[in-house]
Amino acid sequence: MVRTISFLVSISLWLILGGCSIKYSANGASIDPEAKTVLVRFIENRAPQNNPQLSQKVTEKLRTKILAQTRLTQTNDQNADYEFKGTITGYSVSNAAVTDVDKPASARLTITINITFIKRIGDKKGFTSQSFSRSADFDAGKTVTEVEPRLLEEIVPNLVDDVFNRAFANW
Repeated sequence: MVRTISFLVSISLWLILGGCSIKYSANGASIDPEAKTVLVRFIENRAPQNNPQLSQKVTEKLRTKILAQTRLTQTNDQNADYEFKGTITGYSVSNAAVTDVDKPASARLTITINITFIKRIGDKKGFTSQSFSRSADFDAGKTVTEVEPRLLEEIVPNLVDDVFNRAFANW
């Protein structure tokens, strides 16, 4: 009798818990189950000062991150389930720290982008013209041209992470 009750309780728990599920992903991305495609448009560079290769770097880095960390596939279809478009609006160098003799000790490169994220499926809660900005400091004794490749390797992935997290993790 005790064995039968124990067996029935075990079966009941198994059936109850079997109906429960938790949705999670390793990267924290929350994507509608029906979404299959993404269109990442070319991010135009409209900053007064700019690096001619920056648009390509930002666009490709965003595409690569989305394709690597989601199940979405890139498409050129204007009616993709998700769409990213935007512009680079800022590319500036400023002093970050000054020495006691009024000479800059370090300088800062700041890049700002505006992104629009359109969701055509699911809750359709994208965002319009969201601004993302990142910067990196460098020795003021060097020119931007000398340090720019290293700075872009730091700034661009951080910008892309910010866009990705805002779109898919709602941060």
